[in-house]
Amino acid sequence: MNRHRTALSVLLAAGALVTGALTAATPSVAADAPASFRQQHTSGFWTAERMRSATPLDVTAVPGAARSAVATSAAPTRVAPTAAASPTAFPQAGGAWTGGGAVVKTSGRVFFTMGDRTASCSGDSVTSANGSTVITAGHCVKYQGAWHTNWVFVPAYNNGSAPYGQWSATKTFATDQWAASEDMNMDVGLAVVAPLNGQTLSQAVGAQGILFNGGYNKKMYSFGFPAAAPYDGTKLVYCSGNSSKDFLLTRDHGLACNMTGGSSGGPWFQDFNEATGLGTQVSVNSFGYTFLPNRMYGPYFGNEAKAAYDKAQAS
Repeated sequence: MNRHRTALSVLLAAGALVTGALTAATPSVAADAPASFRQQHTSGFWTAERMRSATPLDVTAVPGAARSAVATSAAPTRVAPTAAASPTAFPQAGGAWTGGGAVVKTSGRVFFTMGDRTASCSGDSVTSANGSTVITAGHCVKYQGAWHTNWVFVPAYNNGSAPYGQWSATKTFATDQWAASEDMNMDVGLAVVAPLNGQTLSQAVGAQGILFNGGYNKKMYSFGFPAAAPYDGTKLVYCSGNSSKDFLLTRDHGLACNMTGGSSGGPWFQDFNEATGLGTQVSVNSFGYTFLPNRMYGPYFGNEAKAAYDKAQAS
């Protein structure tokens, strides 16, 4: 992680939230780049040791806030969740989730390869027509014009173990805007995973609800598996508080949160019930500004995110 770059830099991650200069060149991506990818896998690739050793992947990006307006006036579109915990602190700037509930199973770590490197992100199982859809950050499926390979979702990951199995993606998706130009406003990715042991993902671990065009300034909970110090990727970590709208370079949600690398793609919920661990997902962990420490940003789920979700759930 390079913390000596210009103050106008962002924290972003494909598998980690890491610093990158805003003055860096935008990755060269064709304007008509396809917004989905049929996954490639190596059988047995993700051993326990390889999952433990997946490292943060340093990337540089331009937020590109002016490239795409996020529609916030459309009517909200909500999909209900499919699916006994102790109350937890609110607000919370970052701590291990000990409350239990559905979120322990629906959230997990994402592992993938990018070139010759292995990396991790976070993700969440969401209610969908196919019962097999994971939502994460766009840079957790594609970065610098290349789709990641060997992509798997490990719900309820526990220090190298996969209590509900490794769910291999058959196809990964991103918003059209992320696929074409890696627009930071649209840092949303999805994966459709193959059935495992005769079950779909939602049958095995449940699924959270999802909401599009739900507005700003909400009471929010964010979850993820940060792997960079002071965290080690072994625990589900959460932040909670009242969110606000980014007033700098994007139209993202913002939340006080100290999660680090590896938490990218983890879910943000409004209407989250601490007793059941169920909520309505409205964003994912995306990036942070180095000059605003301990604050996380996540893309607004508008019409563009809904279009990507609809493609994935119909796949």
